[in-house]
Amino acid sequence: MAGPLAGVKVLEFTQIIAGPFCGMHLADMGADVIKFEPPEGEPWRLFVQLVPKESRTFLSLNRGKRGVAMDLRKQDAQAIVQEMAKTADVVVINYRPGAAKRMGIDYETLSPLNPRLIYCENTAFGRSGPLSHLGGYDIVVQGLTGLMAGEAKMEGDVPAYIYPAVADYATGIQMSNAICAALYAREKTGRGQRLDCTLLGTALAMQTSQFTWIDAFDDGVLPAFLAEIEVARGEQKRFREQLEVHDKYRPRAAGNIYYRVYQTSDGFVIVGALSDVLRRGVVEATGLSDPRMRPDGTWDLAMQLPPEQAAGMVAAAERLFLSKTTGQWLEILGAKNVPCGPLHFVEELFEHEQTKANNLVTEMAHPLLGHFRMVGAPFQMSDTPLDPREPSPTLGEDTDAVLLEYGIDAARIATLREAGVIR
Repeated sequence: MAGPLAGVKVLEFTQIIAGPFCGMHLADMGADVIKFEPPEGEPWRLFVQLVPKESRTFLSLNRGKRGVAMDLRKQDAQAIVQEMAKTADVVVINYRPGAAKRMGIDYETLSPLNPRLIYCENTAFGRSGPLSHLGGYDIVVQGLTGLMAGEAKMEGDVPAYIYPAVADYATGIQMSNAICAALYAREKTGRGQRLDCTLLGTALAMQTSQFTWIDAFDDGVLPAFLAEIEVARGEQKRFREQLEVHDKYRPRAAGNIYYRVYQTSDGFVIVGALSDVLRRGVVEATGLSDPRMRPDGTWDLAMQLPPEQAAGMVAAAERLFLSKTTGQWLEILGAKNVPCGPLHFVEELFEHEQTKANNLVTEMAHPLLGHFRMVGAPFQMSDTPLDPREPSPTLGEDTDAVLLEYGIDAARIATLREAGVIR
């Protein structure tokens, strides 16, 4: 069966993570995705190469696409792309601001050629505002938006980067979501449109509760925090000291024994109980006590426990979980329907029965790297199933075939190659 986006033609001008991840999802859904790279290859292809021009990072983000290597700084290349855009459905781009216009592949150039074209551009900070002209990677946006501070893992005296690149990957999903919505809108209106996705917007969207200001509760708190944190920075306080200022105004849950990782006698177990019923299951399974539990089995989580008491509850829980194996705790907690699981490294999931049973491991063969396994399609559809078909293309693998499809004959292709327009 054909995928849900069968027949959709996508021209992809992307690099690194967000844009390629979007294009890979579109390809999984059956779209014909043509990825354009410079003749030397995009940066992620060249990152820790396993063999010349091939890397694990590129392989993992570009399956199912056709590859064209073309120098878009040259007018002949721009003319070819503009001709292709006349019959394309979607353009995906995440180049540095201003690059698309210099290459003649910006929305203002391509849309008049094809009013049905859906043009999805991803930037770090958006097209407006004082940062709009800047490029930016995931790590920069993590820092600017508070993602990194909220995670508050430390490398020495500074906050640590969250891995994997959460803003990048989530933006790739957001882009594919926006494109599918725009395709649906086009079915009703007949018109394409411009889509603007940003790492900034995605990173803020993932912090919904933290990035919500309620006047009745926050008007006195947040201005005081902002003033004090400005003083702390002016005094060159270490990040741990700045974090203490933050937690004074936005305190973390004290005495959290219900949603955390515990070390066991032979590993680790993760407990996730976020309702009164599930918290009661934890108490019944472990015998731990919590003064916040009311007689009717509900919790008064607004009760402020003294710091010593909260720390004592956590310490008692940690000692208890060390007394049994992970398997024993999974059985004990599972009997009370408490969500729980073991701690794994992702490499262990290749052979995990749950991932295999849900087709989350797919096998392919790459012409240069050989047989490999990677994550399969992350969701499925009953009538139009997703089908990860092919590995990532080698550099320029489909240049000739694509150009032939668009009416450029072999002699012209040879001339373009000799002039350095194509690889």
